[in-house]
Amino acid sequence: MIGLMEDNSSWTALSVDHIRISAFNYGIVSDPNNEGKEFPLSLDIVVPDDILERIFTFLPIVSMIRSTAVCKRWYDIIYSSRFLWTHMLPQRPWYFMFTSNENAAGYAYDPILRKWYDLELPCIDKSSCFVSSSCGLVCFMDNDNRNAISVSNPITKDCRRILEPPGESFPDYSTIAIKVDRASHGYTITLAKSKQVPEDYVRWDFCLYKYDSWSSSWVTAMEEVFIGWRGGDDSVICDGVLYCLVHSTGVLGNVDPRHSIIMYDLVAGPCKESLMQSSIPVPCSLTCGRLVNLREKLVMVGGIAKHNRPDIIKGIGIWELNNNKQWQQVGRMPHKFFQGFGEFDDVFASSGTDDLVYIQSYGATALLAFDMNQKQWKWSAKCPVSKRFPLQLFTGFCFEPRLDITA
Repeated sequence: MIGLMEDNSSWTALSVDHIRISAFNYGIVSDPNNEGKEFPLSLDIVVPDDILERIFTFLPIVSMIRSTAVCKRWYDIIYSSRFLWTHMLPQRPWYFMFTSNENAAGYAYDPILRKWYDLELPCIDKSSCFVSSSCGLVCFMDNDNRNAISVSNPITKDCRRILEPPGESFPDYSTIAIKVDRASHGYTITLAKSKQVPEDYVRWDFCLYKYDSWSSSWVTAMEEVFIGWRGGDDSVICDGVLYCLVHSTGVLGNVDPRHSIIMYDLVAGPCKESLMQSSIPVPCSLTCGRLVNLREKLVMVGGIAKHNRPDIIKGIGIWELNNNKQWQQVGRMPHKFFQGFGEFDDVFASSGTDDLVYIQSYGATALLAFDMNQKQWKWSAKCPVSKRFPLQLFTGFCFEPRLDITA
């Protein structure tokens, strides 16, 4: 699949610390009272803060990181100016790729400069974790200890371990989602747990918990028993509504499609009817699905199943849920890109934000991006890592690179 990439240019692996290069701009000024002698004067002195803020709004995030090393004044403006971050040019989301099965090592891809950076994640020790991101913050939940949840900014390394959630310590399935308020920078985390009722093959307990950063506390949002359905490991928050992908257990007969989407309004709270009664069927028979928030719209990236072979993938499609709760297909991966993904049911990771969707094969380091506006597929620059053994797996997530958000 690597051979199919459009861009075979050389790559540069740089650490984030390497980006922080000191750079001082000096001009030569002549003072008539100093007998025409020239002396160096920093241009930074004569540029007011509001002009600097406007200049910074035109910079890509990497240039802003470099600028924080120039002087304390620039550092303070970049990290504390609300005007800068609300008026800056749109920053495309970065993609972090785990490159080890044992630890959290990896590289972050910048789609503007088309470069990979060596990035060390704070708070986590291994790549086996559940991940959700929003507005510069990334939420991690340990796969082995699902009470261990942390929130961090991958760029600034700011990190916080949050209070352990209530409920079952060892659920069969879990999914986590985070949503940051762009005005206040407060955030909400949802954790859905699903566990089979003991000695019952039909019923599954489904519990939803909500965490608020302002109160630093969890509340139980709802509890319900599903019949013939179970929770999964994929969820996302869009415009105040939590969407979770649920799976048919098959014990009630052949259900097609095997997946559905349940909704929970985080503002209005629980409604009288069951979540399954108001669930949204997926657009076609899928092998797997990934839920993405793109500009507060729910987008699903799904593996399209072969006819009469629901465990075999024949393509990857992208759908958007419209205001009438109907799916509209916005893209399907061309065969020349798809042929390297394999045929098993769950073969890819996908995440996105703004208007960009990333799709990555678990079996390779190739990263494919789909632009929702231009309806264009494109390979990223080649990742500076290669497989060390045949069964090595790779995964990742996308996030907004920001310097003004703290955990």
